Amino acid sequence: MANMALEFIKDGDVVGLGTGRAATAFVRALGQAVKAGLRVTAVSTSQVTAALAAQLGIPLATLEEASSIDITFDGADEVDPKLDLIKGYGGAHVREKIVAASSRRLVILVGAEKLVPVLGSRGILPVEVVPFGLALCRRRLTELGCRPAVREHDGQPFVTDNGNYILDCSISPLPDPASFEEAILGIPGVVGTGLFIGMADTVLVQDGDTVNVQQRGDP
Repeated sequence: MANMALEFIKDGDVVGLGTGRAATAFVRALGQAVKAGLRVTAVSTSQVTAALAAQLGIPLATLEEASSIDITFDGADEVDPKLDLIKGYGGAHVREKIVAASSRRLVILVGAEKLVPVLGSRGILPVEVVPFGLALCRRRLTELGCRPAVREHDGQPFVTDNGNYILDCSISPLPDPASFEEAILGIPGVVGTGLFIGMADTVLVQDGDTVNVQQRGDP
């Protein structure tokens, strides 16, 4: 699937690099293509991905230096039939959303197990919050019907590349994810949610040995 994704890139493109297992496989394939002569500049969504890209010889730029991105490749934790997404199980969803919003095209790479009939089917929505606002955010998210839990790493709160915490919110399937996100973003201290509504243009779905291509607006 990663090699198929490379076909979407033109020589000279600025390419956004996602975070997580699918994105890592793509970055490794891109590194091989760069080694073979493909000219790209990459913008990373995380320190982990940036370190891997640098190790593989992929030229990196900041968002300020790149100003705009031709195409971004990333994974997702849920994909619904409209190609709306839930992301953030890897903890980089705020930077991923910024890079995606800076891109002319967003291509998502997933296995068939990530396809869901309704967003929220896997029961978790990551929400990044400012540490100072943790108590308020937990209380307000609970009032919205979530059951928020602070994500931990080695017994301590997981800290994002932005210096924030993540509340993993237990949720039911969402009949109106856009309105739900709007309500969450109204809570002071919330930085961003893992809901990516109307952002993905193309989804590549690995199903066994087959890769299916889905485009936004397909029947």
